[in-house]
Amino acid sequence: MAPQTIFYIIIILLVLDFVLDQVLDFLNAKHFNDPVPTELTDVYDDDEYQKSQAYKKANYKFSLWSSAFSFIITLAFFFLDGFQFVDEIARSISSNEIIISLIFFGIIMLGNDILTTPFSYYQTFVIEEKFGFNKTTKSTFFFDKVKGWLMMIIIGGGILALIVWFYQYAGAGFWLYAWALIASFSVFLNMFYTKLVVPLFNNQTPLEEGSLRDKIEHYASNVGFELNKISIIDGSKRSTKANAYFSGFGSQKQITLFDTLVNDLEEDEIVAVLAHEVGHYKRKHIIFNLFVSVIISGLTLFILSICVNIPELSLALGVLQPSFHVGLIAFGILYSPISEITGLIMNTFSRKFEYQADDYAKETFGATPLITSLKKLSKSSLSNLTPHPAYVFMNYSHPTLLQRFKNLRA
Repeated sequence: MAPQTIFYIIIILLVLDFVLDQVLDFLNAKHFNDPVPTELTDVYDDDEYQKSQAYKKANYKFSLWSSAFSFIITLAFFFLDGFQFVDEIARSISSNEIIISLIFFGIIMLGNDILTTPFSYYQTFVIEEKFGFNKTTKSTFFFDKVKGWLMMIIIGGGILALIVWFYQYAGAGFWLYAWALIASFSVFLNMFYTKLVVPLFNNQTPLEEGSLRDKIEHYASNVGFELNKISIIDGSKRSTKANAYFSGFGSQKQITLFDTLVNDLEEDEIVAVLAHEVGHYKRKHIIFNLFVSVIISGLTLFILSICVNIPELSLALGVLQPSFHVGLIAFGILYSPISEITGLIMNTFSRKFEYQADDYAKETFGATPLITSLKKLSKSSLSNLTPHPAYVFMNYSHPTLLQRFKNLRA
């Protein structure tokens, strides 16, 4: 296939992706003013619902501007031979392909971050601030940026360097080595995320002795769940929004509760949320997701190994000297329809798993405390109670509040 044809296919895919997102956002926005379902009328009073509507509309308008800006910049970069320009800079610094790849991606990612930081800043310090969510200081915001860059350089750069080295060493067979690397890293990160990554951004403290800990330990004992660690994370240093998550497996499993969640919910509601997380573990959802992500990464790398040697991919992006790193960019975009499909499938499984985890909490602790906790969490985050079904299908990894309510009451 001619490079010019590949180029226009890439542009069409970018345009279609942008248009699809805008259509879904528009459809979703048309439902902002729908009446609240009868089952959820106790979530908001009139003033709170108006605030929720205003929050959704503010985010929608912001999304229109930020996504349009990103789309225009992306198209300009493609049509103005931006990849050739960056490749020339990288090759003027080094002749080593690994170094060239690191510089190439480093420039692109740094440039993208610089361009998008003002939007992130506005989102945090204008929109989130206006609606009472933001607790992030400006120093925390920028230190988070710096720490994110350092992690990307050390971890992302290290993985990229090894993958390029595998390619140089094994040619088309590099994908097996890269797959083993990524699979090992995924398992390692899943097990030690709370020990290695979280402390870089947040403080974690053990849940102190008291009635809440007693109730959690009593519940864990009743369901035969060996609870190694319960931690409280200072999520309130950045936002008033609440969350909880389960991480790790085996001896490294841990439940983390945001301090905002502990402050916003009653003790039985907190145990119900924890019961939901235990349900994910008991139903083997964490292992399933990890296994499937490893399989998908292997499939993606295998297809990449077939395509990356095609010089037309680099030439399609205007780069005169074909290379692994430019071919990787082109492949990533051409592969996006498949990635979109696998994402939809995983979201479908995820929503199914959320129902199963809810059912487990209902069976082992009762439906009522979980329902009230979900309603409180929706209220505190001003969440959308009437999303468009197509938007839910394409973007939601969790069922809507109404769907979860009906499932728990069934």
